[in-house]
Amino acid sequence: MKKFALSALVAAMSVAGTAQAGVTDKDIINDQMTVEDVVTNGMGPRGQRYSPMTKINTKTVKDMRPVWAFSFGGEKQRGQESQPVVKDGVMYVTASYSRVFAVDANTGEELWEYNARLPDGIMPCCDVINRGVALYDDLVIFGTLDAKLVALNAKTGKVVWKKKVEDYKAGYSITAAPLIAKGKVITGVSGGEFGIVGKVEAYDAKTGELAWTRPTVEGHMGYIWKDGKKMENGISGGEAGKTWPGDLWKSGGAATWLGGTYDPEVDLLFFGTGNPAPWNSHLRPGDNLFSSSRLAIDPDTGKIAWHFQTTPHDGWDYDGVNELISFDYKANGKTVKAAATADRNGFMYVLNRQNGDFIRGFPFVDKISWAKGLDAKTGRPIYDDANRPGNPADSKDGKKGTSVLAIPSFLGGKNWMPMAYSQDTELFYVPSNEWAMDIWNEPTAYKKGAAYLGAGFTIKPMNDEYIGVLRAMDPKTGKEVWRHKNYAPLWGGVLATKGNLVFFGTPEGYLKGLNAKTGKVEYEFNTGSGIVGSPITWEQNGEQYLSIVSGWGGAVPLWGGEVAKRVKHLNQGGTVWTFKLPK
Repeated sequence: MKKFALSALVAAMSVAGTAQAGVTDKDIINDQMTVEDVVTNGMGPRGQRYSPMTKINTKTVKDMRPVWAFSFGGEKQRGQESQPVVKDGVMYVTASYSRVFAVDANTGEELWEYNARLPDGIMPCCDVINRGVALYDDLVIFGTLDAKLVALNAKTGKVVWKKKVEDYKAGYSITAAPLIAKGKVITGVSGGEFGIVGKVEAYDAKTGELAWTRPTVEGHMGYIWKDGKKMENGISGGEAGKTWPGDLWKSGGAATWLGGTYDPEVDLLFFGTGNPAPWNSHLRPGDNLFSSSRLAIDPDTGKIAWHFQTTPHDGWDYDGVNELISFDYKANGKTVKAAATADRNGFMYVLNRQNGDFIRGFPFVDKISWAKGLDAKTGRPIYDDANRPGNPADSKDGKKGTSVLAIPSFLGGKNWMPMAYSQDTELFYVPSNEWAMDIWNEPTAYKKGAAYLGAGFTIKPMNDEYIGVLRAMDPKTGKEVWRHKNYAPLWGGVLATKGNLVFFGTPEGYLKGLNAKTGKVEYEFNTGSGIVGSPITWEQNGEQYLSIVSGWGGAVPLWGGEVAKRVKHLNQGGTVWTFKLPK
């Protein structure tokens, strides 16, 4: 602990007016509508990222200004993709290299810091990022780059429990914020580029004891723990080999690297799964379940209630991890219990969240080359076979298949960066990118801990003037209502508020506030480093605050091909910026 931490913590508690109270399941479920705190990633378990606050609005936002900025410090910069949370006047925020900070939310003063001791052999595919913590009782829980879950005491930052989720030497890591549902902490795993087997696991949030594990590749056994005993809980998909050839299901990928959402109304967890391994689809004919899919999972048992596969037999690394957000809308006088997701493959999908039935799907990017459209009844893509990368076995030397131009690139029409849903406009605000890739297949074989791609690629922009596009999408019609273009790719999350504003950040460093109905820019402030984090807002001392983490990095500068030229001059960083209106 820093020497001023105790006095600062006392000050923070006096600011809050009471000693810290533990976060309950009720607090988590009600998070969206309780403005004095933010206790979940997504500002509510459904992940709508919507706030009912109105003090900062289209009339007042021009006066919003920074009140404090907290630096993560040191040489450990790189990408900062975290969303902060706030409870009882204390902000908890993660940083690159599996660090956690507790900060006085009134002054920006550090209360404590936790640094995970990472081994040398970690293998994160897409930067050393972390997307945030979960709060439960008096614990701050997060995942590490060496695939552990760590629970810290919220007051001191001391470790309360620590669990190994998987073997980092096999390519596993954890980058997503954990999810709390019904007293359990739910986590996924990263590592799809290393031939791992994706899974979702539930642990007792207070003790760290494993409750159940559910593999996300067909053929693997799930388990549940009852009275301390490990019991078989059904094979995912019923049996092996139905949609996978040979033994490829044993290293099938389908990583659950973005984490999930939870809908208490239908009592289901929603997790997306990543690409099948390897990328070379000619090695694995079949749909390759449950890769590139959305899964609905029973939080009590870990059983898969339903699935929807966005890209069967994925050959472009389109994944299916992007968040599935619950929302209701009226149609023919009836309430439809829906959920929406904007996929890396360029299509947005609206599903029935009770049973996974396809309601509608539509493009949210300007061009899609790999599919001619979606089947109107099932939502299954209608493939353009000429735009699947060729089979290396058909080439003269057997080393490189025919290259194709695929749109969007594997970084996706939308990648990890979370969209927001406004209950006022009934629109989704989707951070998207317009880019293409040349992609070709190569021979490959699985080796533990080694990259398992079987493909090569070069990413390229589609337009000279912009790559990033923030879009307002109507999920009832599939129509784009407005767009805001950005020169560099968008790679951070979005926040919508009842003040008729949509906030997001850009790689050029700007925090922007747009009119939610028209897309007009109402506010911008440059933070000095590219923003790839997600903003939050809350009320403190009767005032509305807004925070966002700034610090350029993530997958784009690492995998960016020709796109990297647009961002090579951007500076790294690591700062939490906090804003409010002047008194």
